[in-house]
Order: sequence, then C-alpha cells, then structure tokens
Amino acid sequence: MFENLIKKHLNADVQESASSETSDAATATTKEPVQAPPAAHDDFDWSLDKRNVTTYNKEEKEKYDKVYENTFVQLNDGELMKGTVVGLTKTDVVLNIGFKSDGLISLNEFRDLPNLKVGDEVEVMIVEKEDRDGHLNLSRRQARITRAWEKIVEVHKTGEVITGVVTSKTKGGLIVDVFGMETFLPGSQIDVKPVTDYDQFVGKTMEFKVVKINETIKNAVVSHKALIESDIEAQRAEIMSKLEKGQVLEGTVKNITDFGAFMDLGGLDGLLYITDISWGRISHPSEVLKMDQKINVVVLDFDDEKKRISLGLKQLTPHPWDVLPEAIAEGNIVKGKVVNIEDYGAFLEIMPGVEGLVHVSEITWANTPINAKEFFKLGDEHEAKIVTLDKASRKMSLSIKQLSPDPWNDIEVKFAEGSRHTGLVKNITNYGVFVELAPGIGGMIHISDLSWLKRFNHPGEYTKVGAHIDVVIMGIDKDNRKLQLGHKQLEEDPWNTLQDTFAIGTIHEGTVLRRDDKGAIVQLPYGLEGFAPNRHLTKEDGKSIGADETNRFMVIEFDRNEKRIVISHTRIWEQSQIEEKEAVKKDARAEADKTKKAVKNIQSKVEKATLGDLGILADLKKKMEGGDTEETKPAE
Repeated sequence: MFENLIKKHLNADVQESASSETSDAATATTKEPVQAPPAAHDDFDWSLDKRNVTTYNKEEKEKYDKVYENTFVQLNDGELMKGTVVGLTKTDVVLNIGFKSDGLISLNEFRDLPNLKVGDEVEVMIVEKEDRDGHLNLSRRQARITRAWEKIVEVHKTGEVITGVVTSKTKGGLIVDVFGMETFLPGSQIDVKPVTDYDQFVGKTMEFKVVKINETIKNAVVSHKALIESDIEAQRAEIMSKLEKGQVLEGTVKNITDFGAFMDLGGLDGLLYITDISWGRISHPSEVLKMDQKINVVVLDFDDEKKRISLGLKQLTPHPWDVLPEAIAEGNIVKGKVVNIEDYGAFLEIMPGVEGLVHVSEITWANTPINAKEFFKLGDEHEAKIVTLDKASRKMSLSIKQLSPDPWNDIEVKFAEGSRHTGLVKNITNYGVFVELAPGIGGMIHISDLSWLKRFNHPGEYTKVGAHIDVVIMGIDKDNRKLQLGHKQLEEDPWNTLQDTFAIGTIHEGTVLRRDDKGAIVQLPYGLEGFAPNRHLTKEDGKSIGADETNRFMVIEFDRNEKRIVISHTRIWEQSQIEEKEAVKKDARAEADKTKKAVKNIQSKVEKATLGDLGILADLKKKMEGGDTEETKPAE
C-alpha cells in the first residue's frame, strides 16, 4: 500500500514538471516581439498528456476527484473503529483501520488476548488522528472502557446480574473489574454479615449488581450483598407464607444482645427475648446461648408487614409451677438463691421459674425495722420455710425466722427486768437507739436514757451503728415484742451526790462549748454542763465571753429533777463590788461608834461646862454629825 502511494506521488510530480516546462515555453513565445518560424511539430495536440490521454472536462474532473476522496476513511477523535492486526513487535501491535497510515498500540493493552496474531480484528478508539509527529494515536483500553461503561449503564437500568473479578483491595472496600472497567465494591456491600478480612476476596470471580453510577466521572458502585438480600428476601417470603403460631423451627444464634438473641431461621431472622429464653431469671442471654449455636425455637408471634418474628425457647418445656416436685410443700424447708431484692422483702429462686417471697416481717423475730437490702445480697443462698403455697396464682411465701423457735416465748427467763446485757446498735433514729441483744430480740434506748449528765440533740452524737453498747432491761412488752432499755441506769444518778458540790453561790471554772441567741453551754467539772444566759456572760470590762473561752462561773440555779444548772460570770464581779461597798459602810459605822463612846466618856467626867469645854463639845458634835452623814450615805 505504501508503494502505491509513493508511485501516485511520483506520477503527479512528473506531470507537474512537464506542465511547468510547457508553460515556461509558452510564456517565452509570447514575449518574443517577432513570431518564430514554423517548427517541425506545429501540429502537436497540447490537450494530450505524455500518456496520450485527453484532458478531463470540469464535470468529469469533479466526478473522479470525488471517487478518489472516497478511497480515504473519514475519522474523528474519540471514535470507535474496527482495526486489523497487520504486524506484531516485541512492544507494539500495528493496526490498519483504513486510514492513510497505520497506528501503533502498546502490547500491554492486549494482555487479555495472549493468542493475538496478525489478521485478528479488534476494536480501538481514535485518540488523535495526527499528533505532533503526524502519527495516528489509537487505544484499545479506552475503547474497552467506553464499551464497558455503556454496558454498565445498561445493566444498571435493567438490574441485570453481572460477573466481575476482584482485582485489589482499597480503602473501605474492593476494586472489581467489570467488562474491563474498574468499579468500587464497598465493604458494607460484600456480604450481609460484617466483613473484616478483605484479602480473602482478592482474585475471586463473583456476581454483582450495579447499584450506583456517576455519569460525570464515569464511576460505578457494585454490590454483592444485594444479590444475597434478594435471595434472602425470596426465602423470607416463602417462610412467612408458611409461618404459624406455635410452629417449632430450627434456628442458628446469629447475634446476642443485652435484651435477647437474633436467630437465623434460614433466610429469615427472628428475635428471642431474654424473658423467653428460660423459666428462671438470667441476667444476660450469653448465660444460656452461644454464637452459631443451633436450637429449636417456637414461633410466639409474627407481623407480616413489619416482618418481625417473636420466638420462644422456654415454651418448649412445661412451666415449672405445673410440675412442682413433692418436696415443695407448705411447712417444708427449702434452699433458694436471692434473685431480686425489694424494700418489702427478697425473692428466692427455689428452682428455675419457681420463686418465693421472704417478707421483711419474716426475716427475724425482732420487732425492730429491718432493711431487706442490708440483710440480703444478690446471689446468696438462704434456707427458708414454706409458709404458704398457691399453685394457681403461682405464689409462695417463705420465712427465715420460723426456722428457729420464737425467743419471745420465754423472754422473761433470759432477759429479765433489771438484768444487764451487751447489744449491737442496729439503727439510730432522732428519738433513740435500737439495740439487738440476740437474734430476734432487741429494744430501744431512749435519747434521754443515754447519759445522766449530757443532753444530746441526736443519739448519733453518742454512738454509731455497728457499735456495741451495755444496757439494762427496764421493761418488757411481750405482746408488742418490745424491750425498754437503758444505758445511763447502769450507774447511779450523779445528780444526787453533786447537789452539794454545785450548790447555789459556788464558783467553778468552765469552758464555753457553744453559743446561740439565748446563751451559752458551758462544760463544768465532773462532766456536767451548765447554761449561762447572755446577760450573765458579760465581763467586768463590758465584753462578753466567747466560744471556747475558759472563765469562772457562779451557780445561780441547781434543779436536780430537771437536771439543769444555771450559772453566771457577771454575778461574780457584781458580788465583789457589792462586798467592797459593804466593807466601806462597815468601817464608817465602826468609826461613828467609836466617836460616840468618846463623847460619852468626856460628858461623864465634866460636871459643869466652861466656854472651852463648849468649844470642845462643839467640835465633837461636828465630828458626830459628820460621821452620821458618812454613815447615812452608804445606807442609802
């Protein structure tokens, strides 16, 4: 073909050369001013060429030009064409597409055709008719991608199932070759179950559905999960059509959650709630079930619209209350595990699905309040006596205290009035302390019976729960199961012996413990406390005694019956001032008495008065009058 093209070009060059010479000769002839003499070939026909062919007229020329142009193929960039392999090299494939020149394509684009040979026909894309070097630029890869995209768009519309090869792993999924084009398979679309190992799928041929395309960037997303779901949907529809309540099916544990387990029923999922797993109480389904475990379950309920199925496992066995053993009867002693604790008592599981209630009143014989949450612990085992049993309502009441005889039957023997004991503080209230002397036996110490000397705002200031305390039995109320206890009665009343020590007017040193609007509580010797009103806390300098300050106080009131002592600091320095004034008055009286006696002695010695005596008497009279005046002032 190349030789034919070269010959055509050579013939054309010869014709152009001959034509040029003829033209030059004609031009030279016309320039001659004088005609040349006739030559030997004046009769030559210039309309004939060297091949002795007559020149074509205009219509013929246009006709043959058109025929000639049609011998060349009209090409456009981006066009798909069929080409024939005309040559093979170590690196390239030479293709003839009917253009004026052949094209070269890298042999790498034919890796899927290992048996390619000369004469084979393949489809290629014209990337560029003529590049900078004048070469024809072709691509088989671009042609395959274009054809693949057209097929992908078509199968996306029709929903047809396609086959692809997983070529590699990428972030978030896999790359799949479909029709020679790379598509993306997200990890969530590989299988209905979560997949963590993507490498296991590389190199595998799988079926897919095109679920999403992007025309702008020519990108496609495929899914294998959609095929599985469609198969499952078909199975689900078939199973749902045959489903009935009470039907027993075999299922596989697919997933375990806190509230139950999901079962695979062969393409259809059902939920086995935790309350339907066992007749007994369980805290988590994993206590009974394991992943991938196959078990028989019964259909409890199903919803065709929502496609929900409720399953049961315990319903395959009879209810434990319906098959109670003979050992579980009223009056018998049973052992149970604590499965639930409420304020009013605790539930013991005697056997799976059979529970009994131990009410707080059946825990101990004592009449003191008991907190069930402090007595029982979840999971602990206790023995109890069956008090009542109702199979119809499936209820059972138990008692722990009835395992031992009632200690109140002979309470007067062991806990007689006046006897002393050591007990455990079980509870403290605002008005007293509850003490347990023995299991089921206890009483209360009133707040006023804790101490002879101190007054408490709350019993917690004196003792704490869990502490041991000595008590004396002050009274027994057998009907109400109550003991009246005392603690201060263990010692004699110190107020009887301290009455003289803290007599009114006696002065003692004390420390202010606390103050309020009314006065201060003062710690006195022998553990006593006294009360000082605010007006009796004023010191001689006008200031008031503050908290934690130690000073001297005078007893101004002592009430043995009310166990009250009223004291005063102000009375001490006021009393000192009064005593000082009384001393001055006493001295003045003594001086006046002395002067009167002197006057009487002089009068008795002088029989008659003289003028000098009268003067002396006048002075004595003035002194006496002066003494009387001084004597009168203090009295006033």
